[in-house]
Amino acid sequence: MVLKGIGGFYTVYLEDGQKITCTPRGRVKKAGMNLLAGDRVMVDRAGGGGTIEEILPRRTELYRPAIANVDQVVIVMALKKPDLNLFLLDRLLVLAEDQHLDAPICLNKMDLVKPGDFREVAETYRGIGYRVLKSSALLSRGIAEIRELLRDKVSVVAGPSGAGKSTLLNRLFPDLQLKTADISSKLKRGRHTTRHVELIPLDSGGVVADTPGFDQLKVKGIPAANLPFLFPEIGRLGEECRFKGCLHRREPGCRVREALAAGSLAVSRYDNYMGLLQEIEAERSY
Repeated sequence: MVLKGIGGFYTVYLEDGQKITCTPRGRVKKAGMNLLAGDRVMVDRAGGGGTIEEILPRRTELYRPAIANVDQVVIVMALKKPDLNLFLLDRLLVLAEDQHLDAPICLNKMDLVKPGDFREVAETYRGIGYRVLKSSALLSRGIAEIRELLRDKVSVVAGPSGAGKSTLLNRLFPDLQLKTADISSKLKRGRHTTRHVELIPLDSGGVVADTPGFDQLKVKGIPAANLPFLFPEIGRLGEECRFKGCLHRREPGCRVREALAAGSLAVSRYDNYMGLLQEIEAERSY
């Protein structure tokens, strides 16, 4: 498995637990398939070095962070410093749903809020079917639960800069010693502390990627007709709409709009769905 790649050199994790530095064979480069962290590869160790001879077929592929063969995306969102961004959370969930990946949600920095704050947010996402964890590295809250979540899986830990991803991983696995940084007082958001995607083997089994923080992600390549099904509760309601292919805007007999009016569909989820739909349609017009 490729753990990371920098400047044309790739760290590969072998089946026997060794890590070696490899370069790709010329034919691999000519095939036009970029090597990603998480790629399964065939390696020739003749001559003492390591040469990547073949990239095996990918089960999944994320666009950003660019990583292959992921089992789950653990989404870490700070509740404070920076403030919780539900639009970014829903964008990440859509990208995970599009790749058929599990996407547990970790609401982090519980030490910065009062007990009971954000309970409605947690209940909304649990009601949809997502697993929601609450964590705080400072209070050691949720640490054992997250460690078990990562066991024996290829996991991406994703979320905006400053959400506390690296801090949580350091608390879980102290030997990692990942870089962390405080929130920018000027911009009120996190500074980037992870510069490239790197998969890290865990002593409890599995590997985890601490990915570069980001504030914006494109829903690249997702057709507008598919978007409702990437919001699971909207997709379920949409099966009962009067018209097939309803996009839940102004169409008559729309069960999604009825649920919204009745208060059984979260306003934030519908608003974020509409925001992403407009983004997809705007990109298609170019």
